[in-house]
Amino acid sequence: MSRPRPRTPPRTFDELLAEGASVPTEGWDFSWFEGRATEARPSWGYATTVARGLGRADGPVLDVQTGGGEVLAFALGRASRRPPLVTATEGWPPNVRKAGHTLRPYGVPVVAAAEDASLPFADASFSLVTSRHPVRPLWHEIARVLRPGGAYLAQHVGPASAFELVEYFLGPLPEESRTARDPERERQDAEAAGLEVVGLRAERLRMEFHDIAAVVHFLRKVIWMVPGFTVEAYRPRLRELHERIETEGPFVAHSSRHLVEARRSESRARGPRA
Repeated sequence: MSRPRPRTPPRTFDELLAEGASVPTEGWDFSWFEGRATEARPSWGYATTVARGLGRADGPVLDVQTGGGEVLAFALGRASRRPPLVTATEGWPPNVRKAGHTLRPYGVPVVAAAEDASLPFADASFSLVTSRHPVRPLWHEIARVLRPGGAYLAQHVGPASAFELVEYFLGPLPEESRTARDPERERQDAEAAGLEVVGLRAERLRMEFHDIAAVVHFLRKVIWMVPGFTVEAYRPRLRELHERIETEGPFVAHSSRHLVEARRSESRARGPRA
């Protein structure tokens, strides 16, 4: 009989904090969380859905707020054929550099563009615009850069996403915060910009955090969840949560996602530019 392996001693609270605070946050590669946190994925499979959209695109494609370019690279690698031109935008400088490196093999230029600024492209430039988790969809800009009949295909973060974790640190939030990003409200905003929403699917999905390092890294990576989050500012609450996880098991929250499919009408988009 083989000798049992010695058990790895559990890491201390301070060791876990240091680890979560040291992991690089650029890009949208979440592989570091394997074994430490989980999030159920939407049933529609966004990256493969985009791959199908790329295969059908008959003109230039734009990916807005591409992050580190990982999702677009995945979709391009699985598309039945690649569009004649694909361009991406990103606003955070570390991600601009990472996306440029990730997407270079696919011939995709990455344009630095602030998330709340007008898209730096001419009217009616693209047959397809995609985006995964935009900070805020600029509907009039999306409609403006789409060709008549062009499509918008995106996965958005929905209302009250991961609010169990957010409110653990911030306390109860007002109702307007809980209902922001409502998919039906987004439908109305898209239609006001001249887009026809032809598909809208929403799901709420289980998340589990198995140690405090995963919580720290998540809040450093997804910076809008707890604005201004630092380990030093929230150390007492982090310690309480660490002890809770150690005693009771994983901290459970729920993410909210919706898939939006829209088309620009053949007439010009209505309303002022964003």
